[in-house]
Amino acid sequence: MPLITLETIIDADIKTCFDLSRNIDFHTESLKHSKEKAIAGKTSGLIELGETVTWEAFHFGVKQQLTSKITQFNSPNYFVDEMVSGVFKSFKHEHIFSVQNNKTIMVDKFYFKSPFGVLGKIANVLFLKKYMSNLLNTRNKSLKIKAEILEK
Repeated sequence: MPLITLETIIDADIKTCFDLSRNIDFHTESLKHSKEKAIAGKTSGLIELGETVTWEAFHFGVKQQLTSKITQFNSPNYFVDEMVSGVFKSFKHEHIFSVQNNKTIMVDKFYFKSPFGVLGKIANVLFLKKYMSNLLNTRNKSLKIKAEILEK
């Protein structure tokens, strides 16, 4: 199972970063390039333990839907969302927050399994891992900017 690990250092309060990371409206704003929008389940505000959200977005030029559920939650340090249905065979996204030197360290651990067996594994190597890394980095850069503005 491929794993993407990203670390983002943010000059903002841990609670601000945690809440932005689970904010449906902010997520939509940060990934507007893919026309991502929440269409079912929790569609606005802060998602909580046990809640689901169904996203619709365009990736690789194709409209797709994906439903994820918050399966673990420990505010403001940790939460996990896992795919319930969608294009992946499975995914688990850990969101980990800590404080060092008055800055928030946000770590994403994104585990995923592609569908289509061997073809999916080839897709991982050729483009999917890079595509997902870029998508997460885009979101994290937006989160960093927004959180740091809110702190001022």
